Amino acid sequence: MNPQHQTALHVSRSRRDFLRSAAGLALGSSLAAASPFIHAESARKKRKVVVVTFGGGARDQETFAPEGQENIPHMLNELAPQSSFFTHVTNGGILGHYVATASLATGVYETLNNFAAVAPEHPTVFEYFRKDLRRPSSDAWVVAPSNGFNHIGESTVRGFGPGLGARVLLPKRLLGLASSGSTADFDHLLHDNYETPLYTPALAGGEVELQQLESILKLSVDDFAAHARTLSSPDELSLYIAKRLMREEAPSLLWITMHDIDVAHSGAYSLYIEGIRRTDRLCAELWKTIETDPEYAGNTTMFVLPDFGRDSDFEPGGNGFQHHRTGDPASRTTWMMVLGAGARHGVVYNDPVQSVDLVPTIGAMMGFSAAQSSGQLVRDLV
Repeated sequence: MNPQHQTALHVSRSRRDFLRSAAGLALGSSLAAASPFIHAESARKKRKVVVVTFGGGARDQETFAPEGQENIPHMLNELAPQSSFFTHVTNGGILGHYVATASLATGVYETLNNFAAVAPEHPTVFEYFRKDLRRPSSDAWVVAPSNGFNHIGESTVRGFGPGLGARVLLPKRLLGLASSGSTADFDHLLHDNYETPLYTPALAGGEVELQQLESILKLSVDDFAAHARTLSSPDELSLYIAKRLMREEAPSLLWITMHDIDVAHSGAYSLYIEGIRRTDRLCAELWKTIETDPEYAGNTTMFVLPDFGRDSDFEPGGNGFQHHRTGDPASRTTWMMVLGAGARHGVVYNDPVQSVDLVPTIGAMMGFSAAQSSGQLVRDLV
């Protein structure tokens, strides 16, 4: 066993032991019963899935370790006891936010340029879902933090691609349009990318996008801007838009990317911790929304997982919490929390899974085939 693999196993076991002691989770491998997932066709038709990327990456010492538990009170005390928690999720791809999210969404480790405004090179989970199940465009949505995610909803693969993917809402883009260029009141909500602040691809179609506020979200431009002034971060804006979308459209497949934690690239540790605490709170708020919405309660599975981690403090050439450049185990060994339909309450699993296993697992839950994915089913869920 090579040293990096040994380190990854140590990281995942440390998470397991911490969760068993701090949150009272049981060890999944000790349970012989089958997954509680219901395979009946009628259940599949009603199934909804919400995916939340705990975006920007956060290390264990600031989250799922004794010294980090104060930063995740909601996930540790409210969500983990209701969840199936997977401690050893490996990202074997490129550690850039867009390309890593594209890999999560396609079930293939994408190799596209992380800073190019291009579509994924393999079919997305949204295309599989809509094509196989013949679902309308209103049933699959992405709420994303950056203009660079504009193409995440659909690939250019023949037989899939344009017209078969998810519709993408970019809340910061909408806010920029709604403020008519007067962005001084919203600078804290409109910063596009902490790692490369000069990369902000220009997008066309502003008038059409603003029409989405009223036609889909039932929000006037003035009301949207007024509410935005009460928010403290881009992720709060994204959650606000996602909750409106759930109320008005009730999509069966909803993908939300969080990104506040990525402020770590600025080198400000206090802002990085603030981002973790806010993301923790927003994940719990979203789950409460799911539990109380009649369209979602009882038939929804919520996945929460990072796109990747961040550098350790001990890796030569790394920058600790600030970046994710070394590809060390701290950057690649993440976790996944699964709540709701198909998840056992309070169970921790230590068997290794891959980031690309997400798409085929969602496919098995919802009844579609992810034929071009390279991932495997997470059997403890399906």
